[in-house]
Amino acid sequence: MTHVSSPPPQGRPPLHTVQVLGGGSAGSSAHVRSLAAGLVARGVRVTVCAPAELDGMYDFTAVGAEFVPVPRRSDPVSVVALRAACADADLVHAHGLHAALRSALALRGRRPVPVLGRAPLVVTWHTRAHAEGARARVQRLLERRVARSSAVLLGTSSDLVDRARSSGARDARLAPIAFPAPRGTSPAEPDGRDEADPARHKTRAELGAVDRPLLLAVGSLDRYRGYDTLLDAAHAWRALDPVPLVVIAGEGPERGPLQRRIEAENLPVRLVGRRSDVPDLLAAADVALLPSRWESRSLLAHEALHAGVPLVATSVGGLPELLGDAAELVPYGDAPALAAAVTRLLSDPTHHARLRTDGRAQAASWPTEDDTVAQILSVYDELAEPFRR
Repeated sequence: MTHVSSPPPQGRPPLHTVQVLGGGSAGSSAHVRSLAAGLVARGVRVTVCAPAELDGMYDFTAVGAEFVPVPRRSDPVSVVALRAACADADLVHAHGLHAALRSALALRGRRPVPVLGRAPLVVTWHTRAHAEGARARVQRLLERRVARSSAVLLGTSSDLVDRARSSGARDARLAPIAFPAPRGTSPAEPDGRDEADPARHKTRAELGAVDRPLLLAVGSLDRYRGYDTLLDAAHAWRALDPVPLVVIAGEGPERGPLQRRIEAENLPVRLVGRRSDVPDLLAAADVALLPSRWESRSLLAHEALHAGVPLVATSVGGLPELLGDAAELVPYGDAPALAAAVTRLLSDPTHHARLRTDGRAQAASWPTEDDTVAQILSVYDELAEPFRR
């Protein structure tokens, strides 16, 4: 049932919430756009503060939100810009660690409320950083500061909620988020996939996978994504007939080392850079791959299961609770297990078809966008009402 915020008394302005994004990962940015649309539809005034380029990519103003460009930096100019945007906010909702740090700084000196001494700060942790050594220690210090500054800290997976509690959050809650359903997922077959779609064949031809299986991974080319393990597994797939093509869509600091390995080891792998047509790539793929060291509610997993594409993923973070038995789960860093899971899917049509069907059923069980907005709006009502009296 849709949650509708209580209408404000006559003459009282609507609830005003400021949504703060930092670097804006694909998942958190898509979530904020969906959340903004749902809140505006329920009569909430929404301001989105984020780097300028994100409005061009996600068009927050198109769903009725105000947009204020605020750089990702934490310098005084950026903090002042954010403070001005929050000047009349009833509640601030920061998405991610660095956005939360800037928001806490910006809220200093605000008019008092009973608990925090400022407008309530809600923080959503969509993911966690993959720092090591000294950077990891600094990261934990920042997490503790954010956890203690927030009125409510929402984690998108159970392990993030546990991490928030261990960091000192006074109120940490599970808040599984919904992403907008990918375009092109309305059923064409019982599991929603049209194998004869001309667009699918066109995409496969462009990638060079007309007469061979297509395996797809999507994500930034960073060390924690597990692409080294994926390249190790690709050695085993060279023994298959026909040899599958692995396509990795994304950019990042590891592009050079990965490309050198692909060429030196003659691997059937293509790096295709950052793509805006991931739904088309998924529609063309036979198997999706997610070999990461850690994930919460992965956007690729969301899109793959909705699209009826079997997924092989690592059993890490929030993935087991997100995917259940609707995907092949393998240990992180285990190239033989990854290779074997993909080989089984390609050689067993019955198993492949079952995962397609099970994946769509699992996706149908996830919270909807309306569910997500209702849960978050209930948190807003709980926190903001004392501030608005």
